[in-house]
Amino acid sequence: MNAETLAEVRPSRAIKREEIRVVVGASVGTVLEWYDFFLYGSLAIFFSSHFFPAGSPTAGYLASLATFGVGFVIRPIGAVLFGRFGDKVGRKATFLITIIVMGVSTAGIGFLPSFASIGWASPIILVALRMLQGLALGGEYGGAATYIAEHSRPNRRGLTTGFLQTTATLGFLLSLGVTLICKAFVSTEDFGAWGWRLPFLSSLILLAISTYIRTTLSESPVFARMKAEHRLADSPLRDSFLVWSNVRTMLAVLFGAQAAVGLVWYTCNFYTLYFLTTTLKVPTSDAYAFIVAMLVFSLPLYVLFGWLSDIVGRKWIILAGCGLAVLTFLPIFTQLSKAVNPQLVAFQQSVPIRLAANDCSTGLFTKPATDCDRARDFLTQAGLSYSVEPGSQDGQLVMHVGDLAVVSGFQAANYRSVLTRAGYPVSTDVSQINRPLMYVLIGLLMVWGAMAYGPMSAYYVELFPAKIRYTSISVPYNIGAAVFGGLAPFMSTAIAVKTGNVYYGLWYAIIVGGVAVLIGALFMRESKDSDVTQ
Repeated sequence: MNAETLAEVRPSRAIKREEIRVVVGASVGTVLEWYDFFLYGSLAIFFSSHFFPAGSPTAGYLASLATFGVGFVIRPIGAVLFGRFGDKVGRKATFLITIIVMGVSTAGIGFLPSFASIGWASPIILVALRMLQGLALGGEYGGAATYIAEHSRPNRRGLTTGFLQTTATLGFLLSLGVTLICKAFVSTEDFGAWGWRLPFLSSLILLAISTYIRTTLSESPVFARMKAEHRLADSPLRDSFLVWSNVRTMLAVLFGAQAAVGLVWYTCNFYTLYFLTTTLKVPTSDAYAFIVAMLVFSLPLYVLFGWLSDIVGRKWIILAGCGLAVLTFLPIFTQLSKAVNPQLVAFQQSVPIRLAANDCSTGLFTKPATDCDRARDFLTQAGLSYSVEPGSQDGQLVMHVGDLAVVSGFQAANYRSVLTRAGYPVSTDVSQINRPLMYVLIGLLMVWGAMAYGPMSAYYVELFPAKIRYTSISVPYNIGAAVFGGLAPFMSTAIAVKTGNVYYGLWYAIIVGGVAVLIGALFMRESKDSDVTQ
């Protein structure tokens, strides 16, 4: 090898080492942010009764999911706040602020007294802490995507940012893994009473690690060059929101790509876990183990589809993943029920359940006030679909379970006895799960999610000018994640409870996601060959 060739190889190797350092440094911090944020979702089923008034399990869990959604709703404000800061001051400083806010607020949940101790102050403080988490995460993703992409070579931008796309899954995986470890050393009763606090408190250790890592990172070369050349935006918000060409791109990202991607990713991950535990009655530890295995399976797929987008383009890979998801959600979840709990499916098919009543309310968060409300709550917790029909003139509730009927007012013991007599499987027989089919079905969901999510960072970075990139990415991303993604588990669950059909909640993702795919196909443009330095 001659001297000239060596001179070419050494800079290339130096560039690769710098790319690796940047990807690792930015991604590790982002993993920890996602861990903090998702920890709430994975533990909501355990602590919902601690921070909300005593009532029905369904009402408490739905209230927890709604509070989970609050963290998403506040994210656009964090996007505006930290986006402007990142475009004016720099990417690195923003990283440090967001990670500190996230870590402290997460640890705060671990220290928070229960409703029994401090009353309504408990859920109020919980909401405030979730809002702080949302603010921090709102400023995180756009900065991390911008930072990595601005360090990457054009023909590797999808590949390098594909690693960033694994961070949401890694954070989710880490939150489940830490939860499982804590449960292994704490009894089931103690974990429900206080052990669920341990994963939140461990955030303090993670905060120290991630803060150190982010202090070692250098500023983005694109931002540093713009600053040296005095090309920074005087007002990133004005340039983002008052320039029509940029607004048009943001709207296409919001209602096209992000609406579809948000719905698909959160349905494939969070709603699947909820469906296994609450609807199909899989023991929590088994359900977590199943999801952990499939999350590990999905990790290289994000990098694969990011790399593929460097070759064939970003737009159609993203839209294909979203389109396949909305087309297959119903058949996949229907077959998943048959694979995981065939006895429950057989019972539902052979024994229709009807509630005849005149006093069913529409409240989702209030304590059940009537016999009909209590019956619906009971059936939902049992993972059973049911129909509601007008009752008799005397107003008495009647539950029909096949040929059997319960005419008296609601009593859980009577209802449970009648369901058992009709053949209802009280517990899930884990040995009867068709694991190969279950893994294939969940694996398909993970593939769709990776197709949609893998090329997304590179795509968004390439769509917007460098001087307002942080703000312009963060705002539509976080609005879409909040409105369409973060509320997806809650909306799906609420619709299922309201309609009495365990599958109807999926129609939220199918309809809204399908419309978003059509919008994206019409109004989104390809970005693969864009110059991110301008």
